[in-house]
Amino acid sequence: MLADYPGRSAKSLRPALCLATCGAFGGDIRRALNSAVAAELFHNAFLIHDDIQDNSDQRRGLPTLHTLHGVAIALNVGAATNLLGLQRIMANREVLGSRLAWEIATETQSMIRHSLEGQALELGWIRDNVCDLSDEDYYRMCLKKTSWYTCIYPCRMGALIAGRPTPYGSNLDRFAWYLGAAFQIRDDLLNLTGDYDVYGKEILGDLWEGKRTLMVIHLLQTLDEPDATRLRTFLGLRRDQRTDRQVRWVLESMLKAGSLTHAERCARELAGAARSEIDAALDGTSESDDRIFLMSMPEYVITRDH
Repeated sequence: MLADYPGRSAKSLRPALCLATCGAFGGDIRRALNSAVAAELFHNAFLIHDDIQDNSDQRRGLPTLHTLHGVAIALNVGAATNLLGLQRIMANREVLGSRLAWEIATETQSMIRHSLEGQALELGWIRDNVCDLSDEDYYRMCLKKTSWYTCIYPCRMGALIAGRPTPYGSNLDRFAWYLGAAFQIRDDLLNLTGDYDVYGKEILGDLWEGKRTLMVIHLLQTLDEPDATRLRTFLGLRRDQRTDRQVRWVLESMLKAGSLTHAERCARELAGAARSEIDAALDGTSESDDRIFLMSMPEYVITRDH
């Protein structure tokens, strides 16, 4: 079961960012393999636990682990997957030396903390039926839940291993933050309009789960009061209390209000900002496949179909 999620078809975005950042800054990517593998293992552990917390049915085109084996076993597999990631971080001592290995471990601790805080924000909004949210609230949640472990963490590890440590708030950090937010918005849009055979997750699952996506926040701010009350009531229900008719009404309301268009515009703006930041971060580096890969990421995250 430990090999289940890692063995399913996936993008492997996080290890790719770690290796490409290391290579683009002139580092030996072989020295980054432990860290890249750890990033992917932590990601898969988070997915297992996230699927339980969201009561999701599908992951990467197949039933979620807790659907197949039950919540108790899935929780244990998720914890064991985190342990495997931690072992890779510890193995860095042999390859990178004690000082650099400790810096990578510190980055790992920071990533886990931010990710848990971001997840706590989102789960709290759903539990407490928080509806008075702004785009800025969503971006803060994205920074912690998505951007930190999807982009900031692997990019910072790659730079450290290449001998190019960067202070927090650097061009590289801002690139990764904007990239992660654009990635998340695109994911939220695909959840509403994607092709299940390509996307691999439950279409409209975010609405069934009551997630506060950028589109839901925009819709809450746009509807007249009777319909806004109707939406707040819908968001306050448990998943098993919601109906297909209600979910379809929310989607149709989003389309009429331009909520999807608003989110698409925000994702494009973030991708443009990410491109500017990676241009600055890589200024003076030699042309390479790794550099080209990083420069192509902003366009990729807003045009991907899965």
